[in-house]
Amino acid sequence: MDTGDLPAGPLSGAPARLLGGLRLFALSTLLLAGVGAVGNLIGWIALTTTLGPTAYLLLAHPESVTARLRSAVTGHAAAVGVGLACLAVFGLWSHPSVAEQHHDTAPQIGAQALAVGVTLFLLHVLDSHHAPAAATALLITSGITRPGPPLYGLLVGLALVLGIAPILTAATSSRSSGGGDAG
Repeated sequence: MDTGDLPAGPLSGAPARLLGGLRLFALSTLLLAGVGAVGNLIGWIALTTTLGPTAYLLLAHPESVTARLRSAVTGHAAAVGVGLACLAVFGLWSHPSVAEQHHDTAPQIGAQALAVGVTLFLLHVLDSHHAPAAATALLITSGITRPGPPLYGLLVGLALVLGIAPILTAATSSRSSGGGDAG
């Protein structure tokens, strides 16, 4: 049940926030543990830092523009495309990641800044606002989620979160039974 739909009364205020927080705790833990387990089974790291904010938006604010499936898919797809293009343009396709080097180089800084800037530009132009996509662009251009298995894992994790979070939200929300507001 989405506590935003609770009427004023015995469950309003702090108890409603507590119930909502417990719902988010349970759903996010279940969702991300499942994504991590799938990644482990297939031998790729599917649980990346971009999934936390994406899961939060989809589970906590499902009616917001930023949580629309179109916005999330378009945003992350744009970020992946832009991130890969920036790796190529800056000659970083096989360059060690910032985590391996313990610092970033001038080309990496340029690629990261340009990737986020172009991603935000595209999100605005395409009317697909989804802030976690900027994290996806940074993960790719920093080399942490480089082309190959790390990128495949990120894509699998995103697909799982984008596919499962709306189902979890609908299954645990009063909106799924026709109640609630139009947002």
